[in-house]
Amino acid sequence: MTMPENGDGPVAALSLTSSTVDAITVIRVDGVLDATTREQFADYLSMAGSDLILDLAGVTFMDSRALGLIVHHWQTSLAAGAKFALIGVEYSKSKVMWITGLAQRLPLYDTLDDALAAIG
Repeated sequence: MTMPENGDGPVAALSLTSSTVDAITVIRVDGVLDATTREQFADYLSMAGSDLILDLAGVTFMDSRALGLIVHHWQTSLAAGAKFALIGVEYSKSKVMWITGLAQRLPLYDTLDDALAAIG
């Protein structure tokens, strides 16, 4: 857990924000995706629309449980014929995607524009 500079209390380990672009929900993830934030991440994903882009550029660490949630949402989207993409994924912060081989299977794009062009 990190402490703010002004000492007012702990800073959240995970920040989730969403917007809509071309009728697709874009969720920006900032912080740690691990056992301590899994429930918060799962709850937020459950409220998202069926068409989804996850912006993981702000992720500082991802564990296998968080990856499992992402894969589950991806599989559910595929089964429903919905749009799904991941953007801003950095190897150094989400090595588990490469270790498991999922980086070669998941729809990864560098930018939002790239993802929208590919899945739109």
